[in-house]
Amino acid sequence: MTQTSTFSELRLDGVSRQFAGTDALKDLDLTIRAGEFIALLGPSGCGKSTALNCLAGLLPLTGGSIWQDEKRIDTLPPERRGFGMVFQNYALFPHMTVRSNIAFGLQMRRLPKQEVAQRTDEAIRLVQLEEHAGKLPGQLSGGQQQRVAIARAVVLEPSLVLMDEPLSNLDAKLRLEMRTEIRRLHQSLGLTTVYVTHDQEEALSMADRLVVLRKGKVQQIGTPEDLHTRPANWHVADFMGFRNLVELTVSGADGDLVVVEDKGLKLAATPVEPLSTGDAVVVAVRPEDLVVRTGAGGHSSPSSSVDAVVEVVEYQGRELAVEVRTREGQRLHVRTGERLAPGDAVTLDVDPVRLLAFPRGDEPLAGRATLGADAEPRDKDVAPALSGSGPS
Repeated sequence: MTQTSTFSELRLDGVSRQFAGTDALKDLDLTIRAGEFIALLGPSGCGKSTALNCLAGLLPLTGGSIWQDEKRIDTLPPERRGFGMVFQNYALFPHMTVRSNIAFGLQMRRLPKQEVAQRTDEAIRLVQLEEHAGKLPGQLSGGQQQRVAIARAVVLEPSLVLMDEPLSNLDAKLRLEMRTEIRRLHQSLGLTTVYVTHDQEEALSMADRLVVLRKGKVQQIGTPEDLHTRPANWHVADFMGFRNLVELTVSGADGDLVVVEDKGLKLAATPVEPLSTGDAVVVAVRPEDLVVRTGAGGHSSPSSSVDAVVEVVEYQGRELAVEVRTREGQRLHVRTGERLAPGDAVTLDVDPVRLLAFPRGDEPLAGRATLGADAEPRDKDVAPALSGSGPS
């Protein structure tokens, strides 16, 4: 199976979309190279599904343009863009068999029956559903239904495959299996894929590059390693797994590090951008980067350690997920192999290289619970209008 149309790059120039005067997506600039796997990542309402639906042609732009090489395509209807789409809710026809669901788009293109049969068989084989080809969707598991939806998209040999949170309805085990399956199909077919998710682990494991959105605006674009190790701001850090965020103030410098403190805490941290004494900052560290020593006190450097008491312990196999409270009342999350129990006194050590200091900006941490403006429509607000996704 090969693509019927190819391109060198797909370019989004200042793509914007408003709803009732509110920006759901604003000035999105993104160049997607052929063969890339791009993940649009962010919390609910950040604009990621809006961006996908604008790219698909399901929503008109209120600003900007979309180009496939030198051809402008945002003025084209969905069926003329040559894209395939996999929806969150599968959107399978319940009265059609697996084979008929997959073949539908090819039949709508009025291809010869022999070609339809050949390409349908190949798509069924690719998603390993040979034994289920004659079944109805209601007779399949969630993972199998999602495989049908993926096969229906790739059988059209699209130049671009768009996936809108395709794994969100699956259980944890199936999500892991389908992540591998989607990545395998992407590589084996040489697809170009744009994938929407709110799951940072999913995005890190699958994508070549990630686009993190917040309130309709791009916060950072980069490789998984870039975003995992060097988030651009504390909002990105928060979303990329830096669960421990603390508001402090810069009190001085220590070589390439800054000293940050407040309410009895004093730590050395790595500045993400130049900082000055007196600056309000948010320091961020991952739970796995806090090293536990049992028994409070006894540490030699107040800039690398903090005393705390264990409050909550969750068993997670070889590791424990632990919530502690410092003497100053700050809650911190830790992952450790130490066997701990509520009430245990501990000391947490942190390498200053792993403790990142970001300018706080105008929004305090109290606003982190509402990361998205929730201005973008949900799936039910956008009709599946792509070619092959439903009867006309």
